[in-house]
Amino acid sequence: MGLSNSSILNSADLRFSAPEEYARTLRAAHEATISGAPDPRLPPSLIKSWQRSLALGINPDQHRPVHRHEVSEARSLSAGRRLAAVMPALSQLLADETATGRHLLIVTDHVGEVLWRIGSRQALRLADSLEFVEGADWSESGVGTNAISEALVTGVPAQLFSAEHLVRTHHDWACTASPIRDPLTGDVLGVLDVSGPFESVTPDSLRLVRCGVRLAEELLKSATPPAGPDRDAGSTLALKLRLLGDAPSAALDGDTLRPLTLRRAEILALLASRTQGWSADELAYEIHGDAGTAAAIRTEMHRIRSLLGNVVEANPYRFAAGVTVDSDAARVARHLRAGRVAAAFAAYPARFLNRSANLAIGFLRDELNEAVGASVRASGDARLMLQWCLSDMGSVDTAAAAAAAKLMGPDDPRGQLVNARMERIDRELRA
Repeated sequence: MGLSNSSILNSADLRFSAPEEYARTLRAAHEATISGAPDPRLPPSLIKSWQRSLALGINPDQHRPVHRHEVSEARSLSAGRRLAAVMPALSQLLADETATGRHLLIVTDHVGEVLWRIGSRQALRLADSLEFVEGADWSESGVGTNAISEALVTGVPAQLFSAEHLVRTHHDWACTASPIRDPLTGDVLGVLDVSGPFESVTPDSLRLVRCGVRLAEELLKSATPPAGPDRDAGSTLALKLRLLGDAPSAALDGDTLRPLTLRRAEILALLASRTQGWSADELAYEIHGDAGTAAAIRTEMHRIRSLLGNVVEANPYRFAAGVTVDSDAARVARHLRAGRVAAAFAAYPARFLNRSANLAIGFLRDELNEAVGASVRASGDARLMLQWCLSDMGSVDTAAAAAAAKLMGPDDPRGQLVNARMERIDRELRA
């Protein structure tokens, strides 16, 4: 996609022979179109892409890309990506790290997050000014129309020159990109992009990017897919969380359960409690109160990903697409919703994150405990109520104790045991 694939202006070859003149013509067409008078010479596909970007809230005048991860965090996570295996070969073929190098080699993941960028210091400084850095989202929703976003949307190679980009600060750039696909499934694993000042683009740029993609896909045929948590588009992960009791832990795809610090368990529990996700500021407040900072949350997220892989995505923070989460607390809730009260109680050996003093976790703990208690009381099963009252979770449930004692009768020693316990609790509360 892009002006090179259209008859617009009848002078597309000027992008190589007279790039300054061609860029001026494109900027004029861009200004007219953004002002509400679409230039009829622009390809409809490009205008539609601009319109989608604008509808997503992209500001052509001053938009900064969304950052899914901090730069250091993205660099750390990229090492475990499947595409890491092809980066040495791509660097040798396409990168230019010499002092006079003008273009960047960029590789993103399947949703447009920049994972690697290689180039000269000069090129990297120019990219820094656009926040074209590791962890930045270069999809259409992240930064508006560009070659990476077009490759993701269309599934084919794209080249954008100057004002074909929606955001004006990108008008000094030219970008050539193509999807990299899994050679076995055809799923998009990421995007290979070569970007630089528009004067640096050549008639060979698109051919070189296509060659790079073919090389990457050939290398992937012989590369062993990772057995760990980093997977690409179309695959799923099963994350198991153990949150009941005093020793929270997590496991991925049947691996051995790994212990979690209480703080990380609290974060994962909050993520599991809300499908729409949390901003860094929201999580910071829920976890740390008024003293919380987004930076502290990002640090914890980095540690969680180091332990479990890329199971959490940012902006907002939530479990990544393709990750299915199953917690012991959720299993209890599923039993209750299905009316399996005895099974719910059997699956509920201890309170939710029992050692946590966090207020939000406390609400989740009380909600689950009350749901189990109410279901036990409503069951009409005296034996089950007795077991509930003798457990740590139901030890202060005087309503369940009274109901159990009534069902068992005054002469049943089990009822007397429950009454004695409730009388003791009553004395302790009065003291």
